[in-house]
Amino acid sequence: MTGREAMSTTPEHGVGDYKVVLKRVAHQLLDPVVRGMLALGLQADHLTVLGFALSLGAGVSFAIGKFRIASTIALTAGICDILDGQLARLGGRVTRFGAFLDSTLDRIAEAALFVGIAWYYMAQLVDMTVNPGRVIANVQHNLYPITFAVTALNAVLALVGSFMVSYTRARAEGLGLECKVGWFERPERLVVLIVAGFFGLGPVIPGMLIVLVVFSFATAIQRMAHVWKITRSSGSEV
Repeated sequence: MTGREAMSTTPEHGVGDYKVVLKRVAHQLLDPVVRGMLALGLQADHLTVLGFALSLGAGVSFAIGKFRIASTIALTAGICDILDGQLARLGGRVTRFGAFLDSTLDRIAEAALFVGIAWYYMAQLVDMTVNPGRVIANVQHNLYPITFAVTALNAVLALVGSFMVSYTRARAEGLGLECKVGWFERPERLVVLIVAGFFGLGPVIPGMLIVLVVFSFATAIQRMAHVWKITRSSGSEV
């Protein structure tokens, strides 16, 4: 699973050495667990699929307003995402299809979380249209209908931003260009999302979504600028 291996061992340019240190520490701590899994006959793809299923469950939990439960499930899914690459390496079963499967399911899993959040806020908005009493009660707590609409929109924009971060790197590398720069990749996005979810319903999630939108698009723009710079400096443009 070459992609998993690359994600786990290659430092991101311009991000700093802290990621390398954190990955090394995490691998050392998890090595005994991974070796135990190997002894049980587990394979990396098993954990990949399990993490994907858990992420779908987290998305459903967000959709029904169980934010703390959703964050707990998403955290477990994230652990599976860490373990699958390590399991592939230690088990000597690094394959291209495994890397492809991992990356593809990661995109869908992350989308499930944002769709779940957007669904919750849109459902609240729809409920207010058929139950005017709820509008009055929410307004008394400074929760206006526009707040729910904007939060749902920001969840969608955060999803678009996350896809753009992944796409800009994939497209650049498809053209044979290295594009490992970026401040706000998937691990950072998931940490922010999970931590905010543990605060439950309230102002933290809407604020978190604004942060995710801003930094995800900033990272995508950073990568676009990086590709523009290296193509111009190398004289590869016709």
